[in-house]
Amino acid sequence: MSSNHRNNPAFWLVIFAFFAILLYLLRSILLPFVLGGLVGYLFTPLVNKFTKLKINRTTASCLVLLLIVIIALPALLALCYFAEVQINNFIATTPLYIDSLTSKISSLLSTLQESFPALSKQSIMEYLQNNLSQTTKFIGKILQKIISGSFAFFNILSLLLITPVVAFYMLRDWPSLIHHIDELIPKSAKKDVRSQARAVDEIISSFIRGQTSVCLLLGSFYALGLSIIGLDLGLLVGLIAGIISFIPYVGSITGFILSLALAVAQFNSISPIIAVVMVFVTGQFLEGNFLTPKLVGDSVRLHPLWIMFALLAGGVLLGFLGLMIAVPLAAVIGVLTRYAITRYKQSSIYKN
Repeated sequence: MSSNHRNNPAFWLVIFAFFAILLYLLRSILLPFVLGGLVGYLFTPLVNKFTKLKINRTTASCLVLLLIVIIALPALLALCYFAEVQINNFIATTPLYIDSLTSKISSLLSTLQESFPALSKQSIMEYLQNNLSQTTKFIGKILQKIISGSFAFFNILSLLLITPVVAFYMLRDWPSLIHHIDELIPKSAKKDVRSQARAVDEIISSFIRGQTSVCLLLGSFYALGLSIIGLDLGLLVGLIAGIISFIPYVGSITGFILSLALAVAQFNSISPIIAVVMVFVTGQFLEGNFLTPKLVGDSVRLHPLWIMFALLAGGVLLGFLGLMIAVPLAAVIGVLTRYAITRYKQSSIYKN
């Protein structure tokens, strides 16, 4: 390949487009490899610490994977058990919730009709029932699509079988992989590429490790708070709200709306509803003032709106795989954009 081709921006745009199309076409089989690569990336520092203790890297990789299984598997089984118990209890009491919610809405509509005689209570109730029916059908279609698509049996089996293998090889061969990539970089560009790669690595590692800690702590706080209040499905809703908190504001808003709806249907007094509001207000205060500043920090340099856009775009284009790679791609684009702006401001175009 001639140097003229390598220096032509159009050439690199074609290469990028080729890999983007390939990624889209292979999206259904890439999830285990991406997840395994993520595990390898996150736990390579731990393997490096073991190797400093004169432990063979292959043995160290096996030890790290064993530790992950020992910690994650019991936690996952316990979570599934408690979630199943809460869902079964919720299903058993759903008719009571529907009757309670209908009665409260009917009472509210009667009060509104006294103040606004033009309102028709019957038409409003019919409107709400029709919309509830349509919403239920819509949610059912989404769940059906998820079960038959992203979480089909083959994909679950491939996750269980392929992900650990990919993670093991990533952990074992990480130094040699980085060395081979480094050898491919043109010597004239090594300094710039290495500095930008270190910046990307710092952002990705800070965000993933820090945000994972924030999500786990927030999920535990919400689950514990809602369970203490006595909210049915409080444990499950709290954990879900914490887990999806990596999308700015989405986790807390989703958890708050679900918890408030459940509280209105379940309780006949205002005190538990106020308690639910206080749980989420406190959680947001802790996240904004303590958890995110301490665990994620300012070094991430990824604006919440940019993260939100990247995650939503990745989810729409590539599903769960898109969610996995959205933040790393956003970090790379952010670093390269800042580098391009710096070079532009140093150029004669800007100075003239």
